[in-house]
Amino acid sequence: MTTTGSRSATPTHAPASRLENAVSLKSMTGYAEARASEKGWNIRVTIRAVNHRFLDLHLRMPEGFEPIEPKVRQTVRQNARRGHLDVTVYYEPAGKAAVGVNEEIAAAYLAAANSLRQKFGINSEPDLAAIFRLPGVIGSAALAREGDLARLEAVVIACLEEALGKLSSMREIEGAHLRDEMSARLTKITGLAARVAVLAERAQPAFAKRLETRLQALLAEAQIDPTRLAQEAAIAAERSDVSEELARLKSHVQQFEGLLAGAPDVGKKLDFLLQEMQREANTLLSKSPGTEAEGIEITQIGLEIKSEIEKLREQVQNIE
Repeated sequence: MTTTGSRSATPTHAPASRLENAVSLKSMTGYAEARASEKGWNIRVTIRAVNHRFLDLHLRMPEGFEPIEPKVRQTVRQNARRGHLDVTVYYEPAGKAAVGVNEEIAAAYLAAANSLRQKFGINSEPDLAAIFRLPGVIGSAALAREGDLARLEAVVIACLEEALGKLSSMREIEGAHLRDEMSARLTKITGLAARVAVLAERAQPAFAKRLETRLQALLAEAQIDPTRLAQEAAIAAERSDVSEELARLKSHVQQFEGLLAGAPDVGKKLDFLLQEMQREANTLLSKSPGTEAEGIEITQIGLEIKSEIEKLREQVQNIE
C-alpha cells in the first residue's frame, strides 16, 4: 500500500518554536486529506472541521462500506473531542479491476423482473442498462467479495488515521496563533485594570467628600449627628470601591494564562472563566463613581475591558 497526502493539510515551513508551543492548544477548524492505493482501487479520505460545542460527526461513505462504519466512527472519536467534522470516504476504482458485477444481486433483479413479466403478460425484455443502475449491481470486485472486507477496512482506517494526524497538526498550528492573540488581549486587560485601580484610588476620597456635602445640603434642616452622617458617607463611598472586582479579574486573567500555557482540552474551561471576567467587568461599571472626570474615565476603560473580553470569547469558541 502506498499513501500520499494533500500539501495544504500540513504546512511544512512553520517555525519550530511555534510548533513546540502549540502542542497543548488546538483550534477546531481545519482541513486534511489522505490517499491510499491498492491493486485495482484507491481510497481517499477528506476531513473538514469547524467549531461546535460537542463532537458532531457527519460521515459519508460509498455504498457497500457499511460494515466498516463503526470502526471509522470509533477512530474519529479517539482523535477528536469537540467540533463539527465532515468525514468523507471516496472509493476510486482503477485499472482492469475497476468495474465488478455482483452477479447474485443482478440475477435476483432479473428473476424478479421475469416473474413480473409472466404474471402481468409483459412482452418487453428487461433493460440491462437499467439493471446495472440498481443498487449493489455495479461496484468493485473487491467489495463484491466479502472476504476482502477486512483488507478494505485496514486500508480505510490507515488512510483515515493519516488524515486525522494532518488535521491535528493543522489545528495545533492554528491554536498557537489563537493563543498568541489571546495572550495579547489578556495583557491589554491587565493594563486597563491597572489604570482603573489608580483612578479609583484617586477618586474615592473626593467622592466621599462630595457625597457628604450633598447629604448635608439635603438634610440641612434636619437634626442629624455629624458623626453618623460621616459614617454613612464613608459606607456609600466604600460601596463604590472596585478593588475586589479588580483582584478577582486579575485572578481570572492569571488562571486563563495558565490554561493557555499548558493544559489540554481547555475550551470549556476558558469559556467559563470568560463568563466570570464579564461579570466582574459589569460590576466594575455599575460602581463607576459618578460623572466626574475619574468616573467617566473608569467607565470608558470598563467598556474597553468588556470589549476585549468579548473578543476573547469569540476566539475561545474555536478552541477544542
